[in-house]
Amino acid sequence: MNVIGAEMNALRAKIIAIRAEMNGIRANLRVFLYILIPIVLCAGCGLTPQHRTEIVFWAMGAEGEHVAKLMPEFERLNPGVTVRVQMIPWNAAHEKLLTAYAGNSLPDMCQLGNTWIPEFYMLNALENLRPWLSQSSSINDTSYFSGIWDTNVIDSLLYGVPWYVDTRVMFYRSDLLTAAGYARPPKSWDEWLDASRNLVRQKLSEYAILLPINNEWAPQVIMGLQKGSTLLKDGNAYANFSGEQFRDAMSVFHRFFMERLAPVQTTQIVNVYQGMADRIFAMFITGPWNIGEFSRRLPPELQDKWMTAPMPGPDGNIGVSLAGGSSLVMFAKSEKKKEVWKLIEYLSEPAIQVKFSELTGDLPARIEAWKNATSANNKYAVAFFEQLNHVVATPKIPEWEQIAQKVREATEQIAMDRMSVDDATRVLDHSVDLMLEKRRWMMAHGR
Repeated sequence: MNVIGAEMNALRAKIIAIRAEMNGIRANLRVFLYILIPIVLCAGCGLTPQHRTEIVFWAMGAEGEHVAKLMPEFERLNPGVTVRVQMIPWNAAHEKLLTAYAGNSLPDMCQLGNTWIPEFYMLNALENLRPWLSQSSSINDTSYFSGIWDTNVIDSLLYGVPWYVDTRVMFYRSDLLTAAGYARPPKSWDEWLDASRNLVRQKLSEYAILLPINNEWAPQVIMGLQKGSTLLKDGNAYANFSGEQFRDAMSVFHRFFMERLAPVQTTQIVNVYQGMADRIFAMFITGPWNIGEFSRRLPPELQDKWMTAPMPGPDGNIGVSLAGGSSLVMFAKSEKKKEVWKLIEYLSEPAIQVKFSELTGDLPARIEAWKNATSANNKYAVAFFEQLNHVVATPKIPEWEQIAQKVREATEQIAMDRMSVDDATRVLDHSVDLMLEKRRWMMAHGR
């Protein structure tokens, strides 16, 4: 017991010593803070935090990573303004924006895919930029491709400024088309079909073109638009896919599969670059993001044997394609609108557009920037510049992306010959009309 008692006394003594030491540290810390606080306050006398403005800017994917590199220069040019860029993955962006809207916590501005603009317009979440544009000396609509600019205009009001652009063009094996009798790419639908038949007939490629019906709707919609289809009608309240123009386009689309010019089963083609290299197909409709991929992933011996071209049109002129890309938007509840507009103007300057294009590889929205941007002057980008002068917006309604998937499902049935063009478009109209029922109710009630 004496040993245990001795050990307990020793432990108590140690605890008392530790407490005394901690009390000493606390005392010293209080003295240190009494000395330090006045020094810090004095050192901060020249700062006026209440006059500093922070812009919260949400940007998606790689663009979010790279745009942050342009902010120090903007902050240097605008003393007292800081920009907090928050990078949002594309696959989470839509849900995050809707959650922020519901929670009244949207940022001051963001990058918005131009097909999303109608949805946030319907929510009254976006600031009309027309008054800001009227006071701007650096932004005007003539500096942009008209079809791209139009994606931001709803009811004559402007809700976004194009930031970067994309569209779809034809990527093709130039050596194979030359061997098929086309030293230049086909310009009309008749030439497109003729070149396709020659490629297959002469066994230059297994198929002429890849039209991935299991996960793509863009080529079908592009063909419909080229024939003059409006896709929807009556103020976008009803479907118009069974109209003559879209049906005519789908009859030609159907022919590519019935004549074995395009593969019906595309799930086995997991690598389009290898498929092009192995002559499984010679043509592919895709966007500017694939310029770099084709340059990197086609073998060296084929690097001078592929090219891009604008979409062939039904009558031999350049056919229209989709107006794509992202825009810069200001949210209506931002309390820093003046500063946000300055940032939109800064990111829209041709020189900054060039820098951003070099960082991301995106095609610049400002036409002036195409003169100096390396990505825009790439020989494969020439077709995109031509095509961007012939683009149209898809219907500007929140339901469009759901409708596009219905188009894909219906045209897959056409391609697989499970339904006739007439039956498939009639069923498609019925499905889309059901999706638009709420829109018709709102229109009927003046909303």
